[in-house]
Amino acid sequence: MNVKSVRSGNAGNFVARHRMVLSTPSGLMMGVVLVFLMLSSQVQAGSLPDFTELVEKHSAAVVNISTTQKIKHPKISRRPHGMPEQIPEGPFGDLFRHFFGEQGRGFGDHGGGRGGIEPQEAKSLGSGFIISEDGYVMTNHHVVKDATEILVRLSDRRELVAEVIGSDARSDIALLKVDADNLPVVKIGNSAHLKVGEWVLAIGSPFGFDHSVTAGIVSATGRSLPRENYVPFIQTDVAINPGNSGGPLFDLDGNVIGINSQIYSRTGGFMGLSFAIPIDMAMQVAEQLKDGGKVARGWLGVLIQDVTRELAESFGMDKPRGALVAKVLKDSPAEKAGLEVGDIVIRFNGELVVRSSNLPPLVGISPVGEKVKVEILRKGKVNTLKVTLGELPDDDMQVAAGEPGTANESRLNVTVMDLTAEQRKKLEIKGGGVIVQKIQAGPARKAGVRRGDVILMINNVDVKDAKHFAEISAELPVNKSLPLLVQRRGGPVFLALKIKEK
Repeated sequence: MNVKSVRSGNAGNFVARHRMVLSTPSGLMMGVVLVFLMLSSQVQAGSLPDFTELVEKHSAAVVNISTTQKIKHPKISRRPHGMPEQIPEGPFGDLFRHFFGEQGRGFGDHGGGRGGIEPQEAKSLGSGFIISEDGYVMTNHHVVKDATEILVRLSDRRELVAEVIGSDARSDIALLKVDADNLPVVKIGNSAHLKVGEWVLAIGSPFGFDHSVTAGIVSATGRSLPRENYVPFIQTDVAINPGNSGGPLFDLDGNVIGINSQIYSRTGGFMGLSFAIPIDMAMQVAEQLKDGGKVARGWLGVLIQDVTRELAESFGMDKPRGALVAKVLKDSPAEKAGLEVGDIVIRFNGELVVRSSNLPPLVGISPVGEKVKVEILRKGKVNTLKVTLGELPDDDMQVAAGEPGTANESRLNVTVMDLTAEQRKKLEIKGGGVIVQKIQAGPARKAGVRRGDVILMINNVDVKDAKHFAEISAELPVNKSLPLLVQRRGGPVFLALKIKEK
């Protein structure tokens, strides 16, 4: 029976059962309202997605991945606080073992109870999905990292030993191979067309529970995470837990549009913030891993930061945008192309750079050796440079002696000193700059300057020494945000300095 006949049948039954009540005007009005509410609820229920067909068609291509690692750790003779003496059997026992590392013996028995260190096997669980009929499987790098053995369990209960073809830590992608043919495969989608608010579905093995299905919506795209510079993550509210890592994220058409990778959590469990690697990027990485076992990324050779509202004002911009260059690495493609500290990258290879976090993924996916156009804002004017990209090094950061003078700048309430040769070598500073010795309440402190900072530039003027610093400071305009570049332990950073008129 179709939806229309069901609805009309329900309405007809309602009228037949309440014919007497409906004979009065007030009863008729009440009946109309009730029928409207009933039909509305059915329309709303019918508009919700039905995932059953998607799961039936595509879950067979999702696999469970278990790994074994050899680790060394001190023997433990005490059971964890609040845990029972004996671990229960079944799924709940597996959960206890997963979280507390118990290896199948009583908590009080760890091989004699004596101290010392001995190698032991650690088990971990994850998910993955088959991308080719001849046995190529994708998962997360962190799922198979340091594994001595990898087992892939298929939906038909077969367990196959997997070989790591290649693994990339920066994108958290690993490509595995199992010896099998005619395997079920997923459909690869296009994450570039993903929209915020779309329904998505995840299949994986949280805590070892194979082929668990969870659903939600896309919360955001192009999300940047701390220490994850090269992946524009898809953020969802799909329930992801330990064991889901490496599993596929599907759209409503059954296409894989992401690989579940991380969660944001204060408890270790799901809290409504899940992050997936876009499948477009993942497939590019997988192709490189398949061809050569490693990934080559484009490299520009700059350290960047976001443009705040205050910094935008100091650079004469109408609104914050772009990636502010805080350092140009020596002998880098950026240095050879003429990029300078204080430049703001607003477009890379034709793509807008709205935030600084947009730039690393754009550079990373660009082929090594390609010549690209980089549009920058320099001292209020837009310039276009052509940069021939290098290859990103394994280390992301690979990248004039004399008596020190001092200056006490009363306008900024800061005392600075020339850098010694030893300080320049330690801080990797080639040119000028002055180190902050003392700082009191005033414009510099309000801008965020700290004792020990090295001031490299004020208002787009390079600071040569303490005397030069005093001269520049004396000429600074008032009631205007000015860019101030400092070098501190974490690297170079721009601050917004404003001197108020007295």
